[in-house]
Amino acid sequence: IELEMPTVNLDREVAVLATVPSVVQSLESCAMTWQKLISTVVKQQLKKVPKGDGPLAEIDLWRDKSATLSALAGQAKLPEVQKVLEILQEAESERAGDLQTVLSDLKKYHMEALDNVKFLSALERHLQTLARGSGSDVLSTIPSLLSALRMVWVMSRHYNKDERMVPLLERIAGQICTRVHEIVDLHTLFEEDRAAAKKKITEGKNILEQWKKCYFTTCAQVEESGSERYWKFDLKCLFGKTDHMTAICQDLHDIFQVTEELYNVFIPELTMVTANPKHIDALLRGVNGLISPMKELSFDPFSIIRTYNWKSVMREFREEVSVENVKQIFVENLEDPPLYKNHPPVAGAISWARALFCRIKHPIIRFQEVEELLASEHGKKVKQIYLQVAKKMKEYEDQKYKDWRERTEQMLPLLLKDNLLTVSSEREESVTTKKSTCFAVNFSPLLQEMIIETKCMEQLGLAVPEIARYVALQEDKYLRYTGKLTSMLDRYHKLMETLNEAETKLLGGYIQELLRIFKSGCKRLTWNSLGIGEFIVQCIQAIGKLESLVHQIHNIAEDINSKLQFIESANLFKFPLAKNRDELPEAKAFFDYIKCERAKDVPSLVRKYSAIPPLLIEVEGRVAKTNTGKSPKLAAYYAYWENRIYQVLTQLIVKNLQAFNAAVLANVPLLQIKAVLSVPEITFQPSASEFDNMTAQCIQDCVEVTKHFLRWMRGTCIECPPQEVRKDEVVTFSFYSDISQSPPMIEQAVLISQNVLNVLASLSKYLNQWNRYDLLWKSDKGTVLESLAAQKPACVTFDEQLQFYMKVAQEVTQQPLIKDEQFIRLQLAPLALALQENAKGWMISLGKLLNESAREELVKLREEIQVG
Repeated sequence: IELEMPTVNLDREVAVLATVPSVVQSLESCAMTWQKLISTVVKQQLKKVPKGDGPLAEIDLWRDKSATLSALAGQAKLPEVQKVLEILQEAESERAGDLQTVLSDLKKYHMEALDNVKFLSALERHLQTLARGSGSDVLSTIPSLLSALRMVWVMSRHYNKDERMVPLLERIAGQICTRVHEIVDLHTLFEEDRAAAKKKITEGKNILEQWKKCYFTTCAQVEESGSERYWKFDLKCLFGKTDHMTAICQDLHDIFQVTEELYNVFIPELTMVTANPKHIDALLRGVNGLISPMKELSFDPFSIIRTYNWKSVMREFREEVSVENVKQIFVENLEDPPLYKNHPPVAGAISWARALFCRIKHPIIRFQEVEELLASEHGKKVKQIYLQVAKKMKEYEDQKYKDWRERTEQMLPLLLKDNLLTVSSEREESVTTKKSTCFAVNFSPLLQEMIIETKCMEQLGLAVPEIARYVALQEDKYLRYTGKLTSMLDRYHKLMETLNEAETKLLGGYIQELLRIFKSGCKRLTWNSLGIGEFIVQCIQAIGKLESLVHQIHNIAEDINSKLQFIESANLFKFPLAKNRDELPEAKAFFDYIKCERAKDVPSLVRKYSAIPPLLIEVEGRVAKTNTGKSPKLAAYYAYWENRIYQVLTQLIVKNLQAFNAAVLANVPLLQIKAVLSVPEITFQPSASEFDNMTAQCIQDCVEVTKHFLRWMRGTCIECPPQEVRKDEVVTFSFYSDISQSPPMIEQAVLISQNVLNVLASLSKYLNQWNRYDLLWKSDKGTVLESLAAQKPACVTFDEQLQFYMKVAQEVTQQPLIKDEQFIRLQLAPLALALQENAKGWMISLGKLLNESAREELVKLREEIQVG
């Protein structure tokens, strides 16, 4: 990479060359080329990554960067380049600053590359050993490597940050894993001499452990050195793979250690003295078979993602070779043994203990076929362990069985005396609140467990108590009863969840009758009783009867709710639809339209309301078998619906007021008012107070809609007739008295009034700008003209006055004649016309005065001529 030098002659002084435009232009072009070249090279170098996974690749990367940037930085220091920069700086060229910036970046990255090469070179010898040395060399170089890394961390200006040091450490950890993988080559390991294989495994494991040990030693040294930057790196990144490989090496070592011990049992001399050498050969083949799975592995155990596969292989190996392991498993788990799926605790524990016994019994039987094996020291030791474990397992099984039998004979009769049902949650007054009494099937899990235990015990060949066998034979019947009871109770609970508080009170008698039937399942019937089936049928029939009644009541309630929904969704503020945007109704017409449309809609709402009592009387007929509309049994139900109606009417009014308030605040004009001149001031037509009264009356009319909805007499669904309180004074009881005092309604009414006043105040403020023409109507025309006539002004004075009023007349016509403020449109045309007429009036009066003044002057001139 070479910087192309300029072709112009640079022998003269810098100050002289900086004044020559052609020279400066040529050098600017050259500087731009240099800038682009240097920027491109720097960017390319910053994007480079190591070519390889090992730490040596990182050193090669920085050397490559250093070589490239050094070549470029050397050219940047050439006298020609420096003189070009000086000339451009003297000429105050923008290219000088741009070039200086990229040269600074080049210098910075060049110094970084030099610094990194210097410090990483101190690691190179150790990293070379790590990559290519023998196992012992790798082991011995790790402490020196970590010491060198600590020196780099402390002294380097760039490798003293996590973002640089962590990737380097990860590469080193990866290189260590690669070397151990090469040393412990699983493709050939099990074909080698056992001693040599164990040595390689030990060497690989020591390398991995040395790496971790030296790392933490170095961490402590960094902290003790007083450095403010500690090694607090992600340990999973650095040791996740190495720790896994360490564990695998330990497993491999255990495999070779165990197989070596087993081979030592079958010493060559044994085949010479035994009476049956074929059995010895068979046992040796069995030992060889232990490591066959390792020779035929289809995966790499050192791969973390294969951890589960390797654990499976090791588990099978340990199960095959270790009586001691079985003993350890038994001792560690006898208090809480692992159970097979669907096995009960006791029978499952016994099955577990027997399975462990079989695992140690099989190899012992094979050993017994060759008496000389058990006669050896190792054989005697194995036999002794086997006898101890077998004895403990038998004692464990016997004790488990004994405890279970005693508990079953004691508990089973008591469990069969449990009632069928139990109250899982209960209120003091079960039919006066929303919730109802909840029941549960009282079939003890312990009873179910005993049935399963009994079946499993018999399968294990153990004797069971007669009562347990009898109950186990009845399992299908119990399952059928519990299933039907559970289904029946689910149906009951779901039904009760559909009832609200009012419906629960309404159906109190029916619910109590159902609870009376349930009571026999809670108090009288047990699992020994003969009438369980009849009880279930009786309960299902009673629930079905209540379900039918509830379904009918809910259908009627849905009909009532649909009518209330119709009432609640009514629009009490229907606005007139203008044919086009410019034809908005006057204020009075606007509010009259709303009132008229509301009056049309109210009768349909009242009809919906009047249709509710007959529906409640229908409920009365189904529940109380009467049709009076005043059944005491339905008093609470009537009150519930009257309260719902009150809530719906309240929502009707509040929602409509909210909608009207939203329309007031929206920037869409719905009506128009006029700005007029009412001497001595400009005002609205209708006035602000009149408009406010119209709004208030509209709100009041909306609320008074509720007067059409009459209240019911107490304890009934019959409308209260008008009451004569005094002579000629009749009072009608409606929802109006309550809703008109409702805080949400009052809040909305006040809010609308305030927002309307704010809109009018904003329009009034806008009108103030028209007061600059107040001389047109506030000045007394006669007085002003008399004063002007007395002054006998010149014609130019009249001309000035006329021009002034003509200008006012023209200016008024040029003002905007419409002002939209939220929902009100202010029409300014009447005001503009009035001001224009006033200005014209002044012009006419001035014209008359000028005419009279001119006539007087002509008469005077004529008289002077005649006298002359």
